[in-house]
Amino acid sequence: MESNYHTLKRTDNQLLVITHLAQLLTYITGFGGLIVPLVIWATQKDRVDNMDAHGKAILNFQLSVIVYVIISVPLMLIGIGFLTLMLVGVMAFVMPIINAIKASNGELPSYPLSLNFVS
Repeated sequence: MESNYHTLKRTDNQLLVITHLAQLLTYITGFGGLIVPLVIWATQKDRVDNMDAHGKAILNFQLSVIVYVIISVPLMLIGIGFLTLMLVGVMAFVMPIINAIKASNGELPSYPLSLNFVS
């Protein structure tokens, strides 16, 4: 007899919140803002309701931030790179907090200007 245990997902908004806030590790430790959410998503996407959607949104956002930082560096030669780098830094700090609040309310995340790497 086969069990349906593996098809049932639990609701865990707290873990979703932690996954979003884990992105802020980059500001504390200098790294981890991509790695920790990636590990949580990879290990929990089949166990936690909506983890797959939240995890993909976080990964796409973090990879987009990396791309925008790389693009900002050569733009520093013409002066605009400092502004874009500052805007990316503020957005990378604020958006995880906003989406953690959304996750705690059971809403799906929304990361503007996020490129679609993982679908």
